[in-house]
Amino acid sequence: MGVLGEALRFLTDPERYGGPTGIDARVVEHVLISYQAVAVAAVIALPVGLFIGHRRRFEVVAVTVGNLGRAVPSFGVLGILFGPTLGWPGHIGYWATFIALVLLSVPPILINTYVGIKGVDASVVEAARGMGMTSRHVLQRVEVPLAAPIVVSGLRIAAVQSIATATLWGIPGGGGVGRIIVDGFALRAEDLLLAGAMLIALLAIATEVLFSVAERVTSPRAARRAGPRRRLLDRSARRSRR
Repeated sequence: MGVLGEALRFLTDPERYGGPTGIDARVVEHVLISYQAVAVAAVIALPVGLFIGHRRRFEVVAVTVGNLGRAVPSFGVLGILFGPTLGWPGHIGYWATFIALVLLSVPPILINTYVGIKGVDASVVEAARGMGMTSRHVLQRVEVPLAAPIVVSGLRIAAVQSIATATLWGIPGGGGVGRIIVDGFALRAEDLLLAGAMLIALLAIATEVLFSVAERVTSPRAARRAGPRRRLLDRSARRSRR
């Protein structure tokens, strides 16, 4: 039947589903640790990115964190955290993976948030302030709506990267889809290796599509909300110049 056929048969076998080690359980574990890590990273990175982009201060912090995120390989971060945990209880490996995923998800979220806020048209911001908006209102009502698609793009990059990297959770005996691949290596079963790789690819594609839809949704909303506001701000700017 071939390796592909065996992998498909593995994925479609009803006996492989159900229970704590079933395919469905592994997929849920994988998605949960990936998305939870991105959520924690967003709680950390979004406020910092909003502050740096809005205040135009400490920009070197965003640039440095972004460069570190690009320079340090995912496997290196996981290796540093996994090293002391190999042979330890499974929950230790979980937290090592979780912390690594958070660290890897912060840079793209921080950079995109900072770039999105900083990239808002300066004349629009100045007009908003000319209308009497406070700094907080300018951020909430003008900058965030206009920068929303870029911010969501940062979340998309972090989520896809997290889905792919969480595969390594299976190395210290953890869960997720990576456990299927690790079992495939241990048993020298190519069908398990291919089945695990196919599941990871499907999860990454699904995540990409989900966040791409979110980007499209935020773009027209931002345009619709900013359109009338921008016209009002432009009128105020023209009046102030008179």
